[in-house]
Amino acid sequence: MQTELPQADARTLSAPTEPGAEERAFQTRFETGIAASIKIEPKDWMPDAYRRTLIRQISQHAHSEIVGQLPEANWITRAPSLKRKAILLAKVQDEAGHGLYLYSAAETLGISRDQMVRDLLSGKAKYSSIFNYPTLTWADVGAIGWLVDGAAIINQIPLCRCSYGPYARAMVRICKEESFHQRQGFEIMMVLSSGTPRQKAMAQDALDRWWWPSLMMFGPPDAESANSAQSMRWGIKLFSNDELRQRFVDQTVSQAEYLGLRVPDPDLRWNGERGQYDFGAIDWNEFRNVIKGNGPCNRERMRVRTQAHEDGAWFREALERHAAKLAQRNEGTAAPRAAQGAP
Repeated sequence: MQTELPQADARTLSAPTEPGAEERAFQTRFETGIAASIKIEPKDWMPDAYRRTLIRQISQHAHSEIVGQLPEANWITRAPSLKRKAILLAKVQDEAGHGLYLYSAAETLGISRDQMVRDLLSGKAKYSSIFNYPTLTWADVGAIGWLVDGAAIINQIPLCRCSYGPYARAMVRICKEESFHQRQGFEIMMVLSSGTPRQKAMAQDALDRWWWPSLMMFGPPDAESANSAQSMRWGIKLFSNDELRQRFVDQTVSQAEYLGLRVPDPDLRWNGERGQYDFGAIDWNEFRNVIKGNGPCNRERMRVRTQAHEDGAWFREALERHAAKLAQRNEGTAAPRAAQGAP
């Protein structure tokens, strides 16, 4: 049975005998809790660097969910049937919900949602590079569900056990919904790959274009990742970028074979000694270029996201005024009750 870490209150510790003793005691308890897999909660003491890392990771994750609606939303009105439209609409709504869960989790760390959105729109905050690629055909919607959401699941299931409680709990529901998204995408690819030669070619083309960006979703190689090692020591991440990427390749190659599609990697080989696939070199120059804002759709994604934010300004203002009016009304009714001695 897990116990809670002490909150950041000096009364929970004995009086320090020297400068910095209190903080060192908190640091020791924090590290002990991490080692014992005890969840860190918002009111618990945590190092500033841990808080900053979580804000960066969770807000980037939230931004990815929100921006990730855009490539698929383009196909809601062009989906090939009413059923497909309804399913895709539900999926896009799910992604919006995931972003809201994650923004709420990040807010427990002391950053406002407004600030996170400003950081996104100004370019200060990043989102997953995968969402800067275009969706050219209906098969791309299937490839996103199968590959992109499949990679997301592999990345995110370990986060259900990460050290920060609000993040871990948000990920439980998100992962359940992402599993449906992955199945929906795979089903689209299965229908196409078993259809006409033209439909199968469309599915193959989508796989060709989305395969390598999907591998890049796990982040740079471990040797080049500036944050991965520290995040693993803190229990924010449980597996390295390269471990998760390998897991994705091993899982997905057999799915492509089932579909009768060819993974676009001439160096892909089964390694019997390792019991895993060897795969070709990733073009990390492309990854860095997209991250810098020079991908096929970076500017378009930010233009649309900025326009949506501006279009919603009137609604946010209305909500704020309504909240202020309710607060004023509650204050007005509280005063007579206090004068009458009401409890």
